[in-house]
Amino acid sequence: MSAAQWATPGRIVTGVVSAGLLVALGAAAVAEAAPQGQAVLQTQSQPGGEKDEAPYHAWFKVTAATRDHWRLVAAPGNPLELRVLPKEASSGARPKKIMVVYPRPSSAYDVAISKMLSVFANKLLAVELTVINFQNEDERGRQILKRVEDEQFDLILAMGSESTAWLWEHYRGGRLPVVTVCSKDPVLLGQAAAYDRGSGSNFAFTSLNVPIDVQMAYVAALKPQLKSIAVIADGANVSAMETQARPVLEYAKARGVSALELTVRDPANAKAELAQLIKGAVERMKVADPSLASSIFWVTGSTAVFREIATINAHADRAAVLSVVPDIVRGGGDSAMLSIGISFESNAQLAALYASDVLTGRSDVGQIKVGVVTPPDMSINFQKVREAGASIPLSIFAAAGTIYDYEGNLVRVDGKASARLSQ
Repeated sequence: MSAAQWATPGRIVTGVVSAGLLVALGAAAVAEAAPQGQAVLQTQSQPGGEKDEAPYHAWFKVTAATRDHWRLVAAPGNPLELRVLPKEASSGARPKKIMVVYPRPSSAYDVAISKMLSVFANKLLAVELTVINFQNEDERGRQILKRVEDEQFDLILAMGSESTAWLWEHYRGGRLPVVTVCSKDPVLLGQAAAYDRGSGSNFAFTSLNVPIDVQMAYVAALKPQLKSIAVIADGANVSAMETQARPVLEYAKARGVSALELTVRDPANAKAELAQLIKGAVERMKVADPSLASSIFWVTGSTAVFREIATINAHADRAAVLSVVPDIVRGGGDSAMLSIGISFESNAQLAALYASDVLTGRSDVGQIKVGVVTPPDMSINFQKVREAGASIPLSIFAAAGTIYDYEGNLVRVDGKASARLSQ
């Protein structure tokens, strides 16, 4: 069975993998993981003797549960590198060596690496990982490529769109297979020719994007009289601009919907920029939609943007705040109202399955179809629904895997009632 085929009783999904199927494949992993990656953001303490001041801690974090199976070993004198080793050594053949290439710190990568390690542990895959933050520097990247060849690594994981783009430019056709994780749509970025075929090279792609027609169908159900959509993105994040911002703007304009492009110019000053951008957008929206009942803000998957969800909410008035990032729909008020996207966990689990198949020889890396999780991961926070004076169509409510109630408490996770309600 290839990496593009994963079966459950009575069902095989080829090429496009459903979120529900991923959950079924990784039941044990799901049991230890909080919904939508919140465990990483809430459990960054370092149990098991690892101190918070570990040199890599500024850019690499995992869940506490991850440490049940893995130990983190700092590289002497190099805060940009560490090794991730299984706590229980495997018997038999030597473990496969994986190089994980980070471009920078990101909470999304914290979620993704924790999920991938969980999948590897549950599949009893004998692997050892070296993780390096190359800081988007060409020379550091070239040193990594020399090292993976010299030290006979078995696979490279490209963490994030920036690492993927760099490796695609500098290592396409290289000896080692590359699997992408937490990366935007490779077809829209020109890295893959189509979703239903492999790359024909040493790359296997996964995608964080939902097809625009699918996303906008849900938006139409939510706001059938949509008048304005303000798309929030980080102008420096090329992948988010190309695959998540521009398609929405073009889709809206083609249908006579007012499309406002709110672009952060300096990620370091995102909080202040967003406050002004959103205030200005609200004023423009109110000209045609005084109640803001038919207007929405659309938050893309740019870290500099979605980490400022509290700022966005503070100035959005009663306009609904939607996002492509399921991980920013969470308990309490610092949350988007609704997400229509692919969670970092779902994407990472698919990437881990791809990596496993490549390492075990089940699949030829160049023949694996682009990995797209479908249907999308949808999450709802009814506290934010009430604040926006909105309503949720039954079709969206039924499809949402994660739901928070009017007090911001978790009541549904992975499509089932939360443990708190079940007790």
